[in-house]
Amino acid sequence: MTTALTPQRRRINRQAQFKRQGSLFLGLLICVFWLFPLLLVAMNSLKDKRQYTLGDSWQWPQGFHLLQNLERAWAQGIGSGFVNSLIYGLLGSAFAILLASLAAFGIVRLRIPRGLFWFLLIYSGTIFPFQMYLIPLFKAYLLTDLYDTRLGLLLFYIAICIPFCTFVMRGFFVSLPWDFQEAAKLDGCGDWQIFWRMMVPLARAPMMVLLLFQFTWIWNDLLFGLVLTKSDAVRPIMPTLVGMQGVYGGSDGPTVIAAVLIASVPTLALFLLLQPYFMQGLRLNSVGD
Repeated sequence: MTTALTPQRRRINRQAQFKRQGSLFLGLLICVFWLFPLLLVAMNSLKDKRQYTLGDSWQWPQGFHLLQNLERAWAQGIGSGFVNSLIYGLLGSAFAILLASLAAFGIVRLRIPRGLFWFLLIYSGTIFPFQMYLIPLFKAYLLTDLYDTRLGLLLFYIAICIPFCTFVMRGFFVSLPWDFQEAAKLDGCGDWQIFWRMMVPLARAPMMVLLLFQFTWIWNDLLFGLVLTKSDAVRPIMPTLVGMQGVYGGSDGPTVIAAVLIASVPTLALFLLLQPYFMQGLRLNSVGD
């Protein structure tokens, strides 16, 4: 019996080994194609204007001019856009997560009347294309003097992030057992204490994942940052980066590439910082299982 199965087992082992080798080769191939553009950006960010203009893109840099390119990019406007987007991304996502958590807690844990209706009303903000908000929002901002202000852009980012955050937080609160809440009420805790002392610590992982997602969306936004602002002191980083590459931007290639490197740092740093919460936050139903 054992000798008859030996060739079959060998064939199965060879197939498994072939699949592992194929997966490894495919992963390496994807990494190579993914790293090639990064290598090209890194090489050209080290060059000066003359070598970038006269030389080939794949030519090895003849000097180290990265710090000078970063200084020029920061001075030509990317610095103000960086600070603005940092404010919009952190405050916008944080306030959106807080308000969405309160809404989800009220709908699910407090069982307010017509909770499903209010949830669908909030979530309907993600159904329609965002482009249809441009003209009404632009006119409303002109009437209320919110156009080209940090407050106006911050309010928009908070509002646009609330529906998806509510969807995620509602799914998390539904998965939590009711025993926690009932035990807390028997101990004399009110609804606010239950939310702040119990629900928020339990929801730390999904909140961190939402912070990463919403911060990335706000940081990469170009359309609304371009339409709702006009001054460099208010505009986020993506419209500022586009302006540097325009006909009248006056920026050379290495300076623009250095600005791209600056623009890519916060999202990468935030992902590395919140990585311990990432996989845990994606498993929203693990607490209720």
